[in-house]
Amino acid sequence: MNSQMDTDEQSVVLPSILGALLGTQNGREVEIVNTFELATEEGRDDLVDHDFLMSRRDQWYCSTPLLLVLQPSTISSSDITGQTLPFKAYEPTIEIRDKKTRSVFIEAPYKVETGEAERIAVDWTAKGGGGSTSLESHLQSQRAAVKMLHERILVLVQYVTNVIAGQIPTDHTTLRSLSALIASLPASENKGFRDEFNTEYEDVQLTAFLSSLTKSTNILNDLVDKHLVLTGGSRDDRTLTVRRRGMGRQGMMPGDWGMHP
Repeated sequence: MNSQMDTDEQSVVLPSILGALLGTQNGREVEIVNTFELATEEGRDDLVDHDFLMSRRDQWYCSTPLLLVLQPSTISSSDITGQTLPFKAYEPTIEIRDKKTRSVFIEAPYKVETGEAERIAVDWTAKGGGGSTSLESHLQSQRAAVKMLHERILVLVQYVTNVIAGQIPTDHTTLRSLSALIASLPASENKGFRDEFNTEYEDVQLTAFLSSLTKSTNILNDLVDKHLVLTGGSRDDRTLTVRRRGMGRQGMMPGDWGMHP
């Protein structure tokens, strides 16, 4: 920055002052961590001494090193599911002992910050998500929820049964809560619900039947292959014979098949 002072008699031009800022920039956020004055070339106030700048920059980054120690072998089997990571951070400081100064490392607190994408990736890797799919995890969570609901319904049914049998005292507050819960459930006997339920049930049964039919066909195919191996025939010969018979019967009526060899 050039500064010029005007007076009545003469103009005095002040020398240029140049400085450097060290920090980081993330979008519109700028963080300044250090600053120092820059030296210029002799006789050239507008030309920065590049060697001096590089020297000051390297010295600043090397004057306060940070030591990270990773010790995965110190984790015991009971700490595998813990939240503590197996590393420590140390930063240098000046310590005075016996009237002498020395540089020592002291443990520094740290905080691990992760984004949503990183957390999902770590969970996916830790749980062995390579062989699983999102559908499987979704179905497992649904199965656990349905199982828990079924267990709690059994507890309520057992409670009502014991109250009716006189095995436990009657609690009218609990019975009123059960009655309100049952009344809040939608009616399951209307025609639309029953039709949709039957459609879903039939689709599931049809899928199971097709799966069973496919397995039976594969078993039958293996049985035919074993039979051909034992009888000394081949599948190609049998297929060719069937094709020839089919070609010889082209143009015949179904009632004429028994009249020809």
